[in-house]
Amino acid sequence: MCGLAAILAGAGASRPVDADELVRIRDAMTARGPDGRGLWLSPDGRVGLAHRRLAIIDLSPAGAQPMASTCGGYRIVFNGEIYNYRALRAELEAEGVTFRSHTDTEVILELYRRDGMAMLERLRGMFALALWDQARQGMLLARDPFGIKPLYVADDGSTLRAASQVKALLAGGAIDTRPDPAGHVGFFLWGHVPEPHTLYDRIKPVAAGSWIWAGSDGTRRYGQFFDLRAEFGRPAGPAGASLREALLDSVRHHLEADVPVGVFLSSGLDSATLTACTRELTETLPHTVTLGFREFAGGPRDETPLAERIAAHYGTHHRTIHITAADFAAHRERIIADMDQPSVDGVNTWFVARAARECGLKVALSGLGGDELFGGYDSFRQLPRLVAAMAPLRHVSGLGRMVRRMTAPWIGRFASPKAAGLLEYGTSFGDAYLLRRGLHMPWELAGVMDPEMARIGWRDLQARAALAAAAADIAGDRRKVSALEMGFYMRNQLLRDADWAGMAHSLEIRVPLVDVELFRTVVALAGDGQGPGKQDMAACSVPALPHEVLNRPKSGFFVPVAQWLGERTLKGWAARVYDAFAA
Repeated sequence: MCGLAAILAGAGASRPVDADELVRIRDAMTARGPDGRGLWLSPDGRVGLAHRRLAIIDLSPAGAQPMASTCGGYRIVFNGEIYNYRALRAELEAEGVTFRSHTDTEVILELYRRDGMAMLERLRGMFALALWDQARQGMLLARDPFGIKPLYVADDGSTLRAASQVKALLAGGAIDTRPDPAGHVGFFLWGHVPEPHTLYDRIKPVAAGSWIWAGSDGTRRYGQFFDLRAEFGRPAGPAGASLREALLDSVRHHLEADVPVGVFLSSGLDSATLTACTRELTETLPHTVTLGFREFAGGPRDETPLAERIAAHYGTHHRTIHITAADFAAHRERIIADMDQPSVDGVNTWFVARAARECGLKVALSGLGGDELFGGYDSFRQLPRLVAAMAPLRHVSGLGRMVRRMTAPWIGRFASPKAAGLLEYGTSFGDAYLLRRGLHMPWELAGVMDPEMARIGWRDLQARAALAAAAADIAGDRRKVSALEMGFYMRNQLLRDADWAGMAHSLEIRVPLVDVELFRTVVALAGDGQGPGKQDMAACSVPALPHEVLNRPKSGFFVPVAQWLGERTLKGWAARVYDAFAA
């Protein structure tokens, strides 16, 4: 896990790369890579690459970046991990390729030398990269299939800047900071800034599973090597492996490291199953870390006793850390400062990542993605029921809007403000998902932010169209909801929060349940029906999980941020976070 920066000053640029700007961008990401820093400028001054290193694979200086290919024709900066790099390396060595390091970074370089951009489909892992091709006079930018690792671009057509963080690009000092109204509206709508937006009009994320080719002559080409909706839309076919085989295979690959790998352990099935698989696959006892809250001690929301029971069951080196309102108050400003983009979530990950780093870990596995993949959320049951119930009203033009306008001003005094939109937003999966996940409803936006920005931002965001497109042409309720949860909540909230909160403590968070091969196996096993669920996943554990874990009702992991602030909902926390970014 690292931080990358790149600048391409093309033929139309008025000046070459400013090395000082590149260094400012790089060093704004020091926490992402405290183990080393690197800088390279092309002889003509038109290309610059910079890197901060968190050494995980090949800890020697041979792993330093920017890294050049053996032939000298390619240079790369890379953030993430390629879990199948050993197999790819062996394939290349069989063809006569000689390596100078034991890194996955050099494997990417040599694979690109052989296959060009087609190599992206071969990479199994989480990654963002910028690769300069001297012969073709262009730069390749790419991001992993699920968008686990971030990559942002500011491109005016002549000069392209890229980095792992929005704040890093801003630290360079050369980017117009005019706001993107859609990004601001998106934050109040969801509690995070949804892709393809940021808070800034000139900074955009590279889409998950996609690439950008930026030529020094100003040409730009865009492509996609993984499409989540298309994957869900494929006809059902035979699975390539059993669920247990696929799950163990993913965990085995995610344990690839030259440093110890720990596990975030709650009392839920996802992290418990990962703990079991890790223990089965490793000879040494893994470290597990659990986060608890003093306010919940002894109550039904206290996860620590059961997590400690799981740790004892598998014999891990375990640590439980308890957080109080005072701890949150003491670190609240730093937590906000560590966010790369505003978020109402991530507080729990920030604290557990800190605890893991204090245990001496540089890598930890997280159960993130299990609910999205195995249908664990209530949304998998609630959304199909709501859409089926409201289906007869789908073609009654204007009824839902009329009811919402009549009830919205007062219904919040007796029920959730969302109730006003049931008839208007309950008739399709995309709209129902917005109703389910929204922090504020569209009709509330003008009351919580600048009304004109709310109007323009809602128009530009095209939220309902994007949600409808995400679920279109996907057969089966389970697949539709999974596509929505993965493409929106998981990608824009959970994965992004895991990245910034882990990197704040120089900790790499890996997500074995967000893996292309495991994903394809589960989708194939599901067919057009419900497919394997959380209990099926948990049944892969050997030895079996404790009875009380398997039969515990799902409660979700709850962080009392609103209560710590003396409020009923996260809306107040959202306002505080937003104000900090807007200042």
